[in-house]
Parts: sequence; structure tokens; C-alpha cells
Amino acid sequence: MIQVTDNAVKHLRELVPDEGDRRTLGLRLFIEKGGCSGLSYGMKIAAREEGDTTLTPTSDVQLFVDAESEPHLRGCTIDYSDALTGAGFRIVNPNAVRTCGCGTSFESSVEA
Repeated sequence: MIQVTDNAVKHLRELVPDEGDRRTLGLRLFIEKGGCSGLSYGMKIAAREEGDTTLTPTSDVQLFVDAESEPHLRGCTIDYSDALTGAGFRIVNPNAVRTCGCGTSFESSVEA
């Protein structure tokens, strides 16, 4: 299960303002190899892809999680910060045993 904060939901509504578009578009989360800690978070506003898990934290916002990435993201929290520096989505991941200073890459406790 992935938790999504109210701030993240609010920002997703701003990114996809049309309620009709929210039926097919959402925040797609995935993990890529790379970064200084081995794995990097990826996210984009996109449609669901084959094999994705669909999460609906509210009735009008969707998250899509890549099937291969789901074990690495299980139990995480998605937040959004609009601070002056470092604004953007933040992932708090209990599976990360080591993270980089910028917070975009991590080493996972989950076996690949």
C-alpha cells in the first residue's frame, strides 16, 4: 500500500485540472537503475500502462505504479512540498536502506 498526503493529492489536481482527464491520467511512479545510490525514482503525469497497479487515493486522483517497481515502493508515502527550495513530490520509502543527498536515488532492501 502507498500512502498519499493531502498536499500531494491537491497538487495532482492542479497538474491535471480537468476532471475528465483525471479518469485516464495520473501520477505514474517507477524505479530506474542509476543515480548515486543505485536506483532512482521516476514519475510523470501519464496514462496507465500495461501491467501497472492503479491506486486511487481519492475518487478523482489516480496513481499508477510500474509492476517491477511496486515491491520497492510498497509502504512508501508520497508527499508534495512547495517550499522555496526543493519544491516537488517527495517519496518517503521504508525500503530505502541508503539514500543520496538530493533524495532522488536510493538503495533498496528489496531483492531485485
